[in-house]
Amino acid sequence: MNDTRKEFLDILAQVRTHLEYQQALGVTGIGIASSAPAAPKETVAPTSRPVPAVEPKPVPPPNRPAPPVEPKESPAAVVAPADLESIQQEIGDCKRCKLHAGRNTIVFGEGNPQATVVFVGEGPGFEEDQQGRPFVGAAGQLLTDIIEKGMKIRRAEVYICNIVKCRPPGNRNPEPDEVEACIGFVKQQIACIKPAVIVTLGNVPTQNLLGTKQGITKMRGTWQEYNGIPVMPTFHPSYLLRSPGEKGKVWEDIKKVMGRIGLSIQPKESAARSQESGEKQ
Repeated sequence: MNDTRKEFLDILAQVRTHLEYQQALGVTGIGIASSAPAAPKETVAPTSRPVPAVEPKPVPPPNRPAPPVEPKESPAAVVAPADLESIQQEIGDCKRCKLHAGRNTIVFGEGNPQATVVFVGEGPGFEEDQQGRPFVGAAGQLLTDIIEKGMKIRRAEVYICNIVKCRPPGNRNPEPDEVEACIGFVKQQIACIKPAVIVTLGNVPTQNLLGTKQGITKMRGTWQEYNGIPVMPTFHPSYLLRSPGEKGKVWEDIKKVMGRIGLSIQPKESAARSQESGEKQ
């Protein structure tokens, strides 16, 4: 028996002796140790989500009456100025349009601030620009006759104004930008006076105040309306100076105005006899 074999048998004998010793101690198996590191335990994500914190509900205050809500003004509402003087002060030394460059005087308007009838013309002429008063030239004298001889009331009892307050060069019609710059003041004057009737004299005031493109020939003698106020369009006195045969149509229009405001209409024949009787006396 060689030495290698003998050595192997000795080792077997030692192992057998050790196993018997372990068996005597009650060991039933021998585990084999592993040199590999142990695998980390798998972390399992929780299946339930965290419950958010519940904020406490605010405690309602004791019952108190709600503050009153202030009504808002309608943008379309028109507030009438306090008086005509305040409108004139607002106009001031007006330079809102190009007409100011050639004017001598601003012609604001004149008459009774509580007038029943308001006459609206187109613009001042030469005499009006010089004196600062509306309708004082030849056309103005004819309008005065219509009021005082036809309607039988004093001129001071009505109110007279124009669409523009400054004289257009050469007595031309006011241009759209000039009317746009000035018509607001006429509307304020009307709102302040609150007349029972408005009489528009000619195309310019009729078309611009009523917002129409129809000519005065078609519109005269027919009742129109401006902000709830009856409007009677008729020919301008300057047109009657050129066409005196049209005066009868204006008289028919004026009689309608007189009927609307309750003025008695005296027949021409009776008026003529009364005048003759007065002259004899």
